[in-house]
Amino acid sequence: MSRKRSTTWASVAVLILLVAIGYYLTRHQESTPPGQAPSATGLPPGRDAAARLAALTIAPEGRMTGYSRDRFPHWSAQGDSCDTREVVLQRQGTDVRRDAACKATSGTWVSAYDGVTITEAGKLDIDHTVALAEAWRSGADKWTDEQRQKFANDLGGAQLVAVSATSNRAKGDQDPAKWKPPLESYWCTYADNWISVKTAYGLTVDQAEHDALAAMIARCPA
Repeated sequence: MSRKRSTTWASVAVLILLVAIGYYLTRHQESTPPGQAPSATGLPPGRDAAARLAALTIAPEGRMTGYSRDRFPHWSAQGDSCDTREVVLQRQGTDVRRDAACKATSGTWVSAYDGVTITEAGKLDIDHTVALAEAWRSGADKWTDEQRQKFANDLGGAQLVAVSATSNRAKGDQDPAKWKPPLESYWCTYADNWISVKTAYGLTVDQAEHDALAAMIARCPA
């Protein structure tokens, strides 16, 4: 009888432990805003971006001497008849269809910069979060052409984004001190992406750019 009672109490203890673990996990998941992955450092997004911004080197912008978009070869072939542009369109669109040459023939895209919904691929630009000329002024002038090609075709980070041609051309090669996305709800993400790219490639920021980024990430969840 005592052996049966011990088994019962052990089962109850295990049940209580499982309930406690479930409660903890639920609370932990609720602490992260919906649709937002925890940062790699474990810090809230705003503090994480601020820490990475603080680690960037502040320096005056360099000169444009010798710059040409041809020094950043793009769009590179990515296999299966696709180039970098077409891969980005397929990744960032919904219900994207393509032809035998890998050109997007239909689909739906929402431009992150201005919130515009687009259904014609020809009305989209693939923007470099950190523009090629901005990269040149921030240290890429010292890179090899192979390094610049990697930068211009980086499919692994936050450097390439499909946006409306209108918003991309309004941005040009300006940094956040001179241009910000019209959609203010995107400012936190935009600043975080900008900081991520500059960090990954060891690029500098000027003081006005740094201050604009700091103001933008102040909008991120604390």
